[in-house]
Amino acid sequence: RYITRHHRWSSPLFVAGESYGTTRASALAERLHNSHGISVNGVILVSTVIDFATIRFNVGHDLPYVCFLPTYAATAHHHGMLSDELQALTPDELYAEAREFALGPYASALMQGTALGELSEAAVVTRMSELTGLSEQFIRRSNLRVSQSRFSKELLRDQGLTVGRFDSRFTGRDLDDAGDSYEYDASYAAIRANFTESFNAYIREELGFESDLSYEILTNVWPWDFGRAGEGRFVNVAERLRQVMHQQPHIRVFNAAGYHDLATPPLGADYAFDHMMLRPELRDNITRKYYYGGHMMYLLEPVLAEMHNDLVEFYRAVPVGSE
Repeated sequence: RYITRHHRWSSPLFVAGESYGTTRASALAERLHNSHGISVNGVILVSTVIDFATIRFNVGHDLPYVCFLPTYAATAHHHGMLSDELQALTPDELYAEAREFALGPYASALMQGTALGELSEAAVVTRMSELTGLSEQFIRRSNLRVSQSRFSKELLRDQGLTVGRFDSRFTGRDLDDAGDSYEYDASYAAIRANFTESFNAYIREELGFESDLSYEILTNVWPWDFGRAGEGRFVNVAERLRQVMHQQPHIRVFNAAGYHDLATPPLGADYAFDHMMLRPELRDNITRKYYYGGHMMYLLEPVLAEMHNDLVEFYRAVPVGSE
């Protein structure tokens, strides 16, 4: 309706989403094409979750532990909880090292469960402790499986601090230090009022819009009917994105991920992309960018500028018609 009313049928079309908006944007790209004959030129995904199996911690489901581990390492690195040798690495180098361990020895150990031998377990525990800043004792007590909420409470427990979920560089304080998880997300608490006040000031004082309705900066999407994407399984729209990319090979995808995002970790998105089974000639159609920051990596002005430049380059490189 919009492109009809505003005579934009010949214009390039991009769909963008952040967080659970990436779930919607990926599905929308397929829906527009298969239901309405509208082909997008590009899809921009910020802090991506297109396969919820990568972020849901459930008993007997080990994938999230693998996907979150490199972000645990990045968090520990930011807070100075690693050895001098690891602290000397750049964030990119440290993340790459943790990612290699997560996808290799760590994933293999989790797959073996209690069949894992003592010597192999000891080696994994030691390396996991080195990379995450957690004690070997805590890792053993967790059966090598540390959930996000436990990590956020445990990493800086001795300092009486918790680390944020949206951005693990932020810290908070709970009532006491004995809990299994944090009371609140320190990163959300730090920015929520800024967004609310800025938005309301803009629409009321600059745009002259008046309403007694409350601005929902973040609200619970409940109940959210996922339809066929979530029937009897974790929600997964990666296959819908693959379908439309195979049908329309000109489509490009831009993925932005923050090293300190404990809500939708970068490796979770990478795992989803790498298991879409895109044809080899289309795999480079996905541009992956990693930033020093969290779920909203653009909060820091230098990162915002970097992300802006990356997107401008992406827009310029995307074909404006079918190939």
